[in-house]
Amino acid sequence: MAQISRREVAAMIDHTLLSPDATPADVAALIEEARELGVFAICVSPSMLPVRAPGLAVATVAGFPSGKHHSLVKGAEARLAVEQGAAEVDMVIDVGAARSGDYNAVLADILAVRESIGDRALLKVIIEAAALSDDAIIEVCRAAEQAGADFVKTSTGFHPAGGASVHAVELMAKTVGGRLGVKASGGIRTAEQAAELIAAGATRLGLSRSREVLAGFPA
Repeated sequence: MAQISRREVAAMIDHTLLSPDATPADVAALIEEARELGVFAICVSPSMLPVRAPGLAVATVAGFPSGKHHSLVKGAEARLAVEQGAAEVDMVIDVGAARSGDYNAVLADILAVRESIGDRALLKVIIEAAALSDDAIIEVCRAAEQAGADFVKTSTGFHPAGGASVHAVELMAKTVGGRLGVKASGGIRTAEQAAELIAAGATRLGLSRSREVLAGFPA
């Protein structure tokens, strides 16, 4: 286990609830648990906004989980979310465009969201790394940087190809070279996984099982 404390890991966590059947009571419980654990942010579906979460950043998603929404719809969804208090937006690219090598379309998609929210919120770009070749991961990360994104993110956690991997995080971190953050998300269930992803270059973690993961780090 890497020598990183529970507090340090907590400060990297987006405590996440994106289940389609989540209720306002579930979100309230998420916020209470997030404050208890000392995490950085909560991440909830845009339909659950606005929420009161003092001391926490509020993140949401756009074009989630398929990424097959029109770019203008993603942009409108992101803009409304920011108007309702979201400080961070995690958008999903059109993964099919990336798989077919149409990186100009990927760039335009990200730009539409970036322009819709301006500098009012951080923009994280979900690339579904498990569904992409290494070359595609590199090109999509370059497109995200060119479009003015703040982070690249591995996964929605909903794609059948899988979630975060050490290899993908290493490749993403190498490509963005510290100029963008790297968020690892999708299938992270243990402290060992989290520590490996942090060592690989992850600067943020998207977790739905934050308590279980944090329990494995030294206080």
